[in-house]
Parts: sequence; C-alpha cells; structure tokens
Amino acid sequence: MHQYLESTEYIDWKTPEVQTKAKSLAADADCLKRVAEKCFVFVRDQIKHSWDYECDPVTCKASDVLKHGTGYCYAKSHLLAALLRANGIPAGLCYQRLTISDDGNGPPFCLHGLNALYLEEHGWYRIDARGNKPGVTADFCPPIERLAFPIVTAGEADLPEIWAEPITPVLGVLLTKKTYREVADNLPDIQLNAANKTLQRPSR
Repeated sequence: MHQYLESTEYIDWKTPEVQTKAKSLAADADCLKRVAEKCFVFVRDQIKHSWDYECDPVTCKASDVLKHGTGYCYAKSHLLAALLRANGIPAGLCYQRLTISDDGNGPPFCLHGLNALYLEEHGWYRIDARGNKPGVTADFCPPIERLAFPIVTAGEADLPEIWAEPITPVLGVLLTKKTYREVADNLPDIQLNAANKTLQRPSR
C-alpha cells in the first residue's frame, strides 16, 4: 500500500495548503470512511470542473487544483487522492474510456479520470468526483459504486488498473495545453488493444 500513500510531484499532499485542507475536512469525522466521504464531497462539489464552468488555468498538481479551485476530471482526481493520502487513506487513480459525443454512439473516445480508495471494511472502492450536473450523478455509498458514467457502448471500457501516479497520456495533455478549450480539443485517449503495452502497470 505504500505507493498509494506517497506524496509525489502531482499528488503533492505534503504541501502546506493540501495538508491544511485535509486536516480541516477530517476535523469532525469519527472514522476514516467519514473522512473519505468528506474529501470526496469537497472535491466533487467545491472544485469546479474546467469544462462545465469554462475555467482556466489548466491544472494538474493537486496543490494547484486546490489553489485555483478548478480542474478537469483528471486533475480533480489528483486532488482527491492527495486529500485522502494526507489523511492516511490509500488512494489511487483509475480511468475509463468513454465516447466524447453526448449521444454515446461511438468514436471519438477519450479517457475519464476517477479514483479508487482502500477501506478496511470494503477493500478497494471507486469514486468519481468529476462533479454532478443534469444527467451526471456520482455519490459515495460503499460498497455500491455510483460513478458519473456507465459503460454503454462498444469501445468504452473500465480500465482495471489502480495507478499510483497519473498516466502519460493524461500528463501529456494537462502539462502542454494552456486553456480549458485546448484540453477539450485534445482529450487523451488510448487504444484498448494497446493499453497493456503502452501503460506501465504498477505493482499492487
């Protein structure tokens, strides 16, 4: 579990601002499950999804997501992982491959970022703090998953890995694009039949 508790370049929970927020969220919680829920709700509801709110700048590091109060799903997952790790809760990053079009009828596709956290009573549990809006509802109710997006069409998939660090296709977009519109025009994707060859799988 050590890798899912580390403070890293992008999940930088040892920065003072992230530590302060993590402690404040845990202040009146009576168990780790409640701490996890409060962290989830904060990121889901208080950090604005960059596309939904048309927000710049493009953020990637957890501390920057917290500072600017905005991020794409990937960046929001970095902050949530950081807040959870700061409270001693193992947390990683997960990805789905989803169709971009609103009708859900095929290509083009893109990756969607979410989280998995480890709770003693439930094991690994996936949560999606992307941000709710009409037609998109995610919640925290372990052991039942209530993610933002179901897998509904050919070509979509839940990638099974739990990553300790953001993957290269995601970083390649967040670190090079300057506006939320540029990110939207260059959303990361990966071919499913090549996923195991191109993404380095962490040890569990």
